[in-house]
Amino acid sequence: MDFNFFLTHISKLKELPLGGLQSQFKMAPELIKKYSLKGIEAKNPKESAVLALFYPDRDYNTKILLMLRASYNGVHSAQISLPGGKKEKNDINLQFTALRETEEEIGVLKTDITIIRELTKTYIPPSNFWVTPFMGILEKTPVFKTNDEVERLIEVSLIDILDENSLSNKNLTTSYMKSIDVPCFKLNDYIVWGATAMILSEVKDLLKPSLTH
Repeated sequence: MDFNFFLTHISKLKELPLGGLQSQFKMAPELIKKYSLKGIEAKNPKESAVLALFYPDRDYNTKILLMLRASYNGVHSAQISLPGGKKEKNDINLQFTALRETEEEIGVLKTDITIIRELTKTYIPPSNFWVTPFMGILEKTPVFKTNDEVERLIEVSLIDILDENSLSNKNLTTSYMKSIDVPCFKLNDYIVWGATAMILSEVKDLLKPSLTH
């Protein structure tokens, strides 16, 4: 999708209603659907934020950035995610958290990113994180510089996020669940599931009516 075409439709997105949990739960493992708002709050979850970053590649096609996280001793080791992380004491708000973490992880300056809007908070049971996603735009082709938390960057065409053929199901076993069928996106030969897929589902439902009609 041409990036100029994408930019001309951005202003509409700020006023559109979000799909919320209805959108997210299209791509949610059954485990996550069992948690109520009251139940999540009772667990005193840690606050974090991520950024769905849209930008033009060298051919001016619209991309969104995902990351393969480096392997470490933790529940999210070697998983696909959006740039972002835990809110620190000095962060003025969660939007700042998303921008700071993005700059640290992929080298894109906070000041170069324009935030479009905040999305619906997503709960991640294994790590007890409550994640606030943001959508942001970088209007130039980025030169990425990753830190040691990032194994690989995955530049996904926006058109693939919007394509129903990118949706699938996968049977997975992880450190906290065994042989469970989960909905997922298949993007650039990667399986994207869990909180990242839930956030992308809300992004998709927000963008698709404006960009494909």
